[in-house]
Amino acid sequence: MSSIKHTVDPACAGVPLAELLKTRVARFDRITPDWDAFADSQVEGRRRAQYRFIGAGGSGKPDPNAIPAGGFTLSIMRLPPGQGGSSHTHEVEEAFFVLDGELTVFFEDGKGERVSTKLGRWEAISCPAGILHGFENEGTTDVYMQTFIGSGRPGPVGYADDAIYAEEQQRLASRRGAG
Repeated sequence: MSSIKHTVDPACAGVPLAELLKTRVARFDRITPDWDAFADSQVEGRRRAQYRFIGAGGSGKPDPNAIPAGGFTLSIMRLPPGQGGSSHTHEVEEAFFVLDGELTVFFEDGKGERVSTKLGRWEAISCPAGILHGFENEGTTDVYMQTFIGSGRPGPVGYADDAIYAEEQQRLASRRGAG
């Protein structure tokens, strides 16, 4: 006989297993890439698409096709050649896992000093809370990367660029107001 060893999440308690399974699966072919997920997504050199699988990701953008977030978010980013993500922080850890292509990732201090490394397929980096970091596709083919954020409802992306950060705060506030 089997037994449950941990407390069931209250949001799942009493939900029939078949119904629970329907709400806990996200399929890539049913997710629309969002090319306007972030405040810097329309800036040349920072264009990228977000595919949200679990939660809203760092964008805070609700997605009815995503699995509800608990303690983390999971998304996939598609970065065309020459594109990337601006230097930013989160209030929690963020991790990148390269699925395909080669990605340059960097850490940066408040003075603009930067160290970087290249990650290939199936390589990962963990970006600690409060540490400026970002990424770039310096190659000639699209990069696909998984992004994990250690909160089910992350706050605004802490862009180092004050103008982009102000736009990010406005976008997040309007999304929360609409939701």
